[in-house]
Amino acid sequence: MNTTTITNPIIWADVPDVDVIRVGPVFYMISTSMHSMPGCPIMKSVNLKDWEIVNYVYDTFEDNDAHRLLDGEGIYGKGSWAASLRFKEGVYYACFSSNDMDQFYIYRTEDIEHGTWGRSVIPGLYHDPGLLLDDDGRSYVIYGNGDIRIKELTADLTRVKPGGTGQLLLEGEREDIGLRIEGCHAYKLNGYYYLFFIEWPRTGNQRRRQLCYRSRELLGPYERRVILDDDLGYHNNGVAQGGIVDTPQGDWYAVLFQDHGAVGRIPCVLPVSWENGWPVIGENGTAPQVFATKLPAAEPKPLVISDEFDYESNRLALNWQWNHNPDNGLWSVTERPGHLRLRTGQAADSILRARNTLTQRTEGPASSVETVLDLSGLQPGDRAGLVALQNGFGTVGIAAGEQGQFSVCMCVNGGGGREETVESVKFTGDRIYLRIDFNFEDSLDQANFFYSEDGTGWKPIGRTLHMKFTLDHFMGYRIGLFNYATQQTGGYADFDYFHYIRQN
Repeated sequence: MNTTTITNPIIWADVPDVDVIRVGPVFYMISTSMHSMPGCPIMKSVNLKDWEIVNYVYDTFEDNDAHRLLDGEGIYGKGSWAASLRFKEGVYYACFSSNDMDQFYIYRTEDIEHGTWGRSVIPGLYHDPGLLLDDDGRSYVIYGNGDIRIKELTADLTRVKPGGTGQLLLEGEREDIGLRIEGCHAYKLNGYYYLFFIEWPRTGNQRRRQLCYRSRELLGPYERRVILDDDLGYHNNGVAQGGIVDTPQGDWYAVLFQDHGAVGRIPCVLPVSWENGWPVIGENGTAPQVFATKLPAAEPKPLVISDEFDYESNRLALNWQWNHNPDNGLWSVTERPGHLRLRTGQAADSILRARNTLTQRTEGPASSVETVLDLSGLQPGDRAGLVALQNGFGTVGIAAGEQGQFSVCMCVNGGGGREETVESVKFTGDRIYLRIDFNFEDSLDQANFFYSEDGTGWKPIGRTLHMKFTLDHFMGYRIGLFNYATQQTGGYADFDYFHYIRQN
């Protein structure tokens, strides 16, 4: 059998707050998706290296003006945070907290790859929750930042257990710590309870590092140990926050993530050994960039895809996510076969407040995206095109004027989400080709914008966008196709294709 060599990062794209389980020979991974819908992607792998999106936990999880991006602000940087994934007795459980809703959500399904998920909602925030399904049949959620609490759930994980365990479990270090412990991943193994956390000290290497607490008793006392403090040689960005998983062969690995500038927070896999009942991540105290495993080889599946928009039904490939809840009556891939049609609904004054922007992740080290836009359905005031989406956005697209006049524009955030036009050029064709080139190599984090009348002769427009990962979105840059009205609604934009090229 061919085996797999792991090279870090395993995915050079925004897949943060990862949690991985194994069921039989298959690994499943869940991650944070915040304001992207559908959310809580489920990825599948047989070797921890090659991952494929197979499902989402929900299409949307709330339906209010903020989630629909109709309140002027939306839920950027909020939504679903730090999901936990577990499996027990034929049922998969996923849970997360939502800061904007001040609620804790627990979902369940018996078919993680194709099934729908039932849900329960519990009032209050359970920050960075870790599910612990104990071997005595009892279930808990362990959560918090700095002060870590435990709360017992009912056997079916639908609500807090009346009269069950609920208390402060442990307190993280305070002295010389910038970010106290959080990001809980909880396990019961060989008679020990293991709790994994990150912290960010102000001394030593001054980067995020991975901790493990362990105890023979659920309620402690707990011993503490730093089990990884390494940056893979990358700008002192610590590889940390995640959990561990075993293989069918009995080997152990940690799946963690690393801040990687504007592309986002990217997952890494590291070997784990055991010494005196403690997990030891890496090799001789360091995180290896490349290492061999006994896991089987597999066919790589792309995370970001090209799309010709040839669909038999009005359902997009799983690689696509909407920016906030979509208005499903205003988009189609069947109305004009071979095209994505985006109709305008609620008027907006900025791409940040435009509904039905269809997105995928960006990827490093460098990549390019291209689309072609048919202008015939645009109305005066409509804006349609391609966006590099974060708070510090950059767009290239068409601004429709009066009497069929068009301009191709490159715009950026001029402050407060206001679109500032860097360059505008009159355009007289009925189709325009648009392109963005991304370069994330060594956190260069630059995007450049182009347009073409024929798809071969490309003209630069605007200026280089210096991309920044900012906490108000808390997400790596995404590629988006957009169309929104600034005046009257009812126009539409037809995108003929979306082409994506990654440069390795």
